[in-house]
Amino acid sequence: MRSKRIVILTEGHTNPITAKTAWAVLRYRGGDVVALFDTTQAGKTAGELMNVGGDIPIIGSLDEVAEPDALLIGIAPMGGKLPTEWKSIIVSAIERGMTIISGLHDFLSNDKDLVAAAEQHGVELVDIRKNNERDVSNRLDLREDCLRIHTVGHDCSIGKMVTSVELTNELKRQGQDAKFVATGQTGIMIEGDGCPVDCVVSDFVNGSIEKQILANQHHDILVIEGQASLAHPRYSAVTAGLLHGCLPHGMILVFEAGRKTVSGMPHIPLTPLPKLIQAYENLAALHMPSKVIGLAMNGRLLTPEQAEDERKRVQDETGLVVCDVFRDGSEPLAAAVMNLRAEIFGTPVAS
Repeated sequence: MRSKRIVILTEGHTNPITAKTAWAVLRYRGGDVVALFDTTQAGKTAGELMNVGGDIPIIGSLDEVAEPDALLIGIAPMGGKLPTEWKSIIVSAIERGMTIISGLHDFLSNDKDLVAAAEQHGVELVDIRKNNERDVSNRLDLREDCLRIHTVGHDCSIGKMVTSVELTNELKRQGQDAKFVATGQTGIMIEGDGCPVDCVVSDFVNGSIEKQILANQHHDILVIEGQASLAHPRYSAVTAGLLHGCLPHGMILVFEAGRKTVSGMPHIPLTPLPKLIQAYENLAALHMPSKVIGLAMNGRLLTPEQAEDERKRVQDETGLVVCDVFRDGSEPLAAAVMNLRAEIFGTPVAS
């Protein structure tokens, strides 16, 4: 994503949950964002409503921003549908010469009205999820001493991407040659490369992530973003394909403290963490040994005191390191990664 003066469209959805794409771009590429567009919240700031972004303004008209160069669709709704009422806003941005960037399943390039407007004004429509992946997995030429760490989930929309980015940044801070491998639209927007695996034909999911591994294994450590969950009745297929495609040496399980039921399916309880850990390890072991080396806790629903009690409880229950990457930092997970690297490759771990 090359744009440097981005307006993020969150019309009617300016909150960290519905507009999680906006939230992540604000957190990790906030310097490129000049405004959020939401006529229902105009005059407020990103910091007030999104808890990130500080004084970045929320505007109700594109005329309020000087020379914006891109409009980014900031929501990731279930099913990936573009709200119909947003089309007029997008057309207005096109008429101003702005690139339109979307990570939705509804491709901008399939909308004849938007395509016609873009052609008229010489504007690019960027569909992050659109791909031509047609490679199967071959299990050839994998670098033996490149450590692969995969974040896996207790459920959907739980923090796998954030954990992956925070862990990668911490490893880099410690001087490690680490690379975040994005597998979803928001991660791709942040990192600038990757593969939108939930929009890859199922036969090619394993091969698509293997291609990302091969392209990036000149780095010493790869942190591969997870998608969905093995325990989610709707989306487990992409989770399994990612797991077998990236062949992780180790996994970090991400969970949300206080969440009780499956995302989008409140009639189905979440799988207990110990049972899910065993499932991930058993499925991974069909192709190579792998183990969960730690858990990342999303503690947004809890007070700091409640979160610390839950962190200790899960740590005692699983016997693994548990941390909230926001409240605790990601150093404990980075330490678990380096310990695994030393265990597998004999690489000395700095004190």
